[in-house]
Amino acid sequence: MADSHPSEEDDQGEVFLDESDVMEEIDVDEEDLPDADDEAGGSDADPIEEADDSMHIFTGHTGELYALACSPTDGVLVATGGGDDKGFLWRVGQGDWAFELQGHKDSVSSLAFSTDGQLLASSGFDGLVQIWDINSQSLKCVLEGPGGGIEWVRWHPRGHLVLAGSEDSTVWLWNADKNAFLSMFSGHGSSVTCGDFTPDGKTICTGSDDATLRIWNPRSGENIHVVRGHPYHTGGLTCLTITSDSTLALTGSKDSSVHIVNIITGKVVSSLNAHSDSIECVGLAISSPWAATGSMDKKLIVWDLQHSLPRCTCIHEDGVTCLSWLGASRFLATGCVDGKVRLWDCLSGECVRTFSGHSDAIQSLAVSASGEFLVSVSLDGTARVFEIAEFQ
Repeated sequence: MADSHPSEEDDQGEVFLDESDVMEEIDVDEEDLPDADDEAGGSDADPIEEADDSMHIFTGHTGELYALACSPTDGVLVATGGGDDKGFLWRVGQGDWAFELQGHKDSVSSLAFSTDGQLLASSGFDGLVQIWDINSQSLKCVLEGPGGGIEWVRWHPRGHLVLAGSEDSTVWLWNADKNAFLSMFSGHGSSVTCGDFTPDGKTICTGSDDATLRIWNPRSGENIHVVRGHPYHTGGLTCLTITSDSTLALTGSKDSSVHIVNIITGKVVSSLNAHSDSIECVGLAISSPWAATGSMDKKLIVWDLQHSLPRCTCIHEDGVTCLSWLGASRFLATGCVDGKVRLWDCLSGECVRTFSGHSDAIQSLAVSASGEFLVSVSLDGTARVFEIAEFQ
């Protein structure tokens, strides 16, 4: 054997043997050798389950969830809809209470409460918009007309007028109180993927997969402006939001660009170019001159609108699908393809909380009227509620 004393071995660390050191070779059956997994604790050990940070889970659906809305007046009332052709009204914390929004014959694509919280609109890929009376929990009327699935539905900020964009390239306006068709806006050349009333209710903005933004007069039906071509988007529009003074629209596109358009003149006034993949969501801060954009490039970017420059870039594990500002605070929530919901401090750009629980991509986020809860819906078929009171 090697001619060395134990004390010397300790000083030298590892001692290596050469062929002259081998005294005898013994054959060993590999099956008799201990398994490395057994030494590490056993391969049959149960996998570690990821924590579920939600304080309430709604599991009434039997398919993927796409649509979500929180009542603007009731702090615990939530509406959800999805690929099982169903919508539900349910209350946070009351797992056994749910009212089914029956009648859709295809996926429920969008949900929206009226500003006063009295009515709920549910729209589907069946081309129908159903209006529900919240107090009586009953179907008030069914609004028909579009020849394709409904992409989105919105309410007038001060009344019961309903606006919806369709896959058949048209936009429809109804009076929900009277169950009356008011106007149909045509001009887009492809599916109308996003749209809304301006906050003053005097104008309508709609974006399409044909890479145009159209600005309409809701009273006359006149198409006031068409925004397209250089320096505007080259790909289909995916999302838009409008400033509180009703003067500017921010639009995001599949081409990774974000543009700011003057609604009065129809001119592009600024471009926010920093993403490298499709823009999936845009949002405006309530109390600061900031905008936020989320993209499939795994980034959330918070912008200083006064200078059209990024304030901070927040990196995710996968594509960012949706976002929601937490009231008038500096905090913002994002939903991600990896199933996580994250809260970001937009002053520092830091992720201050990651909510786990979902097992598939997040499709939509909404904050309760009380500001205490953040609700998310996912392709995993569940809606989850997270407590956010500390971030207000």
